[in-house]
Amino acid sequence: MLAKSSGSDLNLKVACVSTATFFWFQLYQLEFFLHFSQRFTFIGMMRPTVIMFLIITALLFFQKDIIKSRLRHPIFIAFSALVIYLILSLPLVTYPGSVIKKNVMVFLKAIVFLYYTALILDTDKRIKWAVFVFVACQVIRVLEPLFLNITTGYWGSSTYMGDGEFASRLSGAPSDLINPNELGFVIATVLPFLHFFLLKGRWNLKVLYFILLPLMLYALILTMSRGAFLALLVVGWIIFKESRRKVVLIVLGIFIVIGGLSVMNDIQRDRYLSIFSSDAAQSKSRDGRINGIFREFELGLQRPIFGHGLGTTPEAKFHIYGKTQASHTMYGELLIEIGFIGMILFLRMIINLRRQITFSLRAENDEFYGTLFKVINIVFWMFVVYSINYWGLSQYYWYNLAGLTIAAAMLSKTTLVNGKK
Repeated sequence: MLAKSSGSDLNLKVACVSTATFFWFQLYQLEFFLHFSQRFTFIGMMRPTVIMFLIITALLFFQKDIIKSRLRHPIFIAFSALVIYLILSLPLVTYPGSVIKKNVMVFLKAIVFLYYTALILDTDKRIKWAVFVFVACQVIRVLEPLFLNITTGYWGSSTYMGDGEFASRLSGAPSDLINPNELGFVIATVLPFLHFFLLKGRWNLKVLYFILLPLMLYALILTMSRGAFLALLVVGWIIFKESRRKVVLIVLGIFIVIGGLSVMNDIQRDRYLSIFSSDAAQSKSRDGRINGIFREFELGLQRPIFGHGLGTTPEAKFHIYGKTQASHTMYGELLIEIGFIGMILFLRMIINLRRQITFSLRAENDEFYGTLFKVINIVFWMFVVYSINYWGLSQYYWYNLAGLTIAAAMLSKTTLVNGKK
């Protein structure tokens, strides 16, 4: 069953959470992405993330009558089944102690984005402001290390080239502990927002877009992240496929390719060519990455029913391969940590997310929400592809996208009910 209503005045009749709740959530977003506690010692001493988590959660609890209708959304129902499974299966996983001591809090920090985004963004103004804050934070996370690179020679990371040689790679700023692949992921995530919202805006927003676009792409080159490059190809292809100005995009793409190749050094050029060519010097590291993905599925099949435990991929790898290493694929990570049952439940949430996006794209006629769902759709497929090369079970990005989708569907009155059409 699908529920769709019309009329902008309906938002006025729906009870909303308090302004204080929304205010604290925006502070939580700013701290989570910009890491003020890392930049300023006196803020870090106050444990701001924990304090804001407790405040927001308490505020939502006391407003449970207002938010309970949103908790019936099919995405929430699917996710609740996953949470119940994680609790019940805890005694049956390989490393339950590690789950409780180290990994539960990491998971909680990620999944709160599903709850906070879906439950708190309950007016048009709030969702527009929250999207702006999210996009602005991601842009800052990219421009800050790029500025440091240009002005001080900052890189933040490097990759082994063989024969004792290393090549520099741009990672997050010193206060933002993300590696080059994660920085590339941030770039691939934010570009669809910039493309659709800035290009549709006034002339000054269009100018801002054409200023930010080359800076973002140059930062991506400096990360030397092949996974992020492939993710960007997914973004570019969907934009191209759905655009009415294909000739303009082709010309723009040619200029981007020529400009990108002209600013790359030999190492950077070779790394990106290694995606497609076995003759490139860095094709071995590509092959190693692919083999690592297959090894993760093999590791997951050693405990296929319940898994090793939430967040225990590095620990499981250490006991089997003698090396602690984060997951190289979310799909393998799901199998390793929560087994086939948990994997099915997680993917069920993703399928419900896909259904909601598809329906909202077809049913929406409001300009802002129509644009937002276009962006969400592109980001969704980018996440699907990038998750092949990136972990995600205890990362915020799937949960944030799901929460934003629920909030936008509720506000635009294109809500999927019970997962049925």
